[in-house]
Amino acid sequence: MNLQILYDNNARNGFKAGWGFSCFIKTSKENILFDTGWNGNILLHNMEIAKINPEKIDKIIISHSDWDHIGGLNHILKYGKKSEVYVPKSISDNLKNEIKRYTNVIEISKAGKICENVWTTGELGEKIKEQSLIIKTEKGNVILTGCTHPGLESITEKSRGFGEIYTVIGGFHDSDIDILGEIPMVVPCHCTEKIEEIKKTMTESYKECFTGFSIYFI
Repeated sequence: MNLQILYDNNARNGFKAGWGFSCFIKTSKENILFDTGWNGNILLHNMEIAKINPEKIDKIIISHSDWDHIGGLNHILKYGKKSEVYVPKSISDNLKNEIKRYTNVIEISKAGKICENVWTTGELGEKIKEQSLIIKTEKGNVILTGCTHPGLESITEKSRGFGEIYTVIGGFHDSDIDILGEIPMVVPCHCTEKIEEIKKTMTESYKECFTGFSIYFI
């Protein structure tokens, strides 16, 4: 199981930065793209640097419909392989219909299995509904978030029903970060407003997020 950040506000080693978020998940059987950033050209550039073929993406998971998480979607869908796209049920019918022009849309409302070792939390939150991913590894579960609009407390509470949490990766927006105190690895990305506070208070667990960041799990 390998996770690699493909779109973030920061970048290194030939990757390009941009406002938004995307993460590639390689399992033993499937290639999954979680969110697509804003600028599709930047996303494709970063995929090329990472040696990820967009034609080999099996599933695309959209956390929520904010522009900086869906902007690169049409650039990916124009490739030959028909990736399944998993979207929160609450997103607009217009957006769902546009995606259906390219491929199958799977609407998510409740928690459920995406594929082996990968689960969705289902839609969480009120004002902006959002799904996160729960990825099972031998070290514990990885939570992958888009912007965490429902709040870290809501997402981690839901995720604990699937087992112990090893790491949380993604945008945390303005969530209460105290909930992260006992989690072994914390990787705040993209829209996290309290990164400096996390750096100071979670010196052992904090890892810097940037486009190109990669982590391997058994």
